[in-house]
Amino acid sequence: MTTPSGGSTPDDYWRRPGAGDGEKAEQPPAAPPRAYPGPPPSVPPPAGWRPPVHLQPAPPRRLPPQDMADLDIAEQRSQRVTYGFGAAAAVVLVFLVCLLCSRIIF
Repeated sequence: MTTPSGGSTPDDYWRRPGAGDGEKAEQPPAAPPRAYPGPPPSVPPPAGWRPPVHLQPAPPRRLPPQDMADLDIAEQRSQRVTYGFGAAAAVVLVFLVCLLCSRIIF
């Protein structure tokens, strides 16, 4: 790295040239020559125009009735499984923390 010579400060190397330095000062970029005119105009379709329909879909079928009691039982069973996995994960994490703390203390 070279050091500046003379009576200049170390920050002079990084300064931009001023307007009186003989070089032209950096000008901000000029505005674009013209503004964007927007998208080209479109022609609307004729009145009453619709895309052609080739097939008529069948009417929707009727869904079977739901057994709310069975749904509640299944939801409770899945909740128990979720809590079981959470408890097992908590036991493993507590064991690992105890093991880690015992290695640090002893």
